[in-house]
Amino acid sequence: NSNFSISVSCTTREPRSDEIDGKDYHFVDKKKFDFLIKKKSFFEYAKIFDNYYGTLKEPVLKLLSIGKDVLFDIDWQGTQQLKKNRDLSIATFFIIPPNIGILKNRLLKRHQGNEEMVEARMKKFKEEISHWNEYDWVVVNDRLEDCYLNLKNIILREKQGIRDKQDKKSFIEKIKVLTK
Repeated sequence: NSNFSISVSCTTREPRSDEIDGKDYHFVDKKKFDFLIKKKSFFEYAKIFDNYYGTLKEPVLKLLSIGKDVLFDIDWQGTQQLKKNRDLSIATFFIIPPNIGILKNRLLKRHQGNEEMVEARMKKFKEEISHWNEYDWVVVNDRLEDCYLNLKNIILREKQGIRDKQDKKSFIEKIKVLTK
């Protein structure tokens, strides 16, 4: 969708081999990140796995000013901070895997051979998923295309002022299975 723009977060972590500075993340050192915090340059930021991540205000505001829909790829800590910002009109989505095995396989692909990182992420998952009910929408990412279409339809309805309420009761059992 040409109207969607993904915000590019800042991070203090090292780039992976296939990541490009300015496209995947803005890679900065801890000193620069601290400076940006002091200048109140972030909409949100959080420490995750010994690294900092944050969304800069300036590029997001620039995208919004030209009518773009900005998508944030952030965790629950950042979402809680964004929801406090009365100047932003947001819809929040908690995207879950279809099952725990698929999540582990996806993480193994992403962190090729780094079993320690995968195990740390799997442990962190239980904490993260405990925040699912704080979101407007819960979406299962089973097939990427289906997940995208679901998100796109919800966003388009939100933009039209149609604020549907999702019946989250149907996710309670799925969440229980994911956290066992």
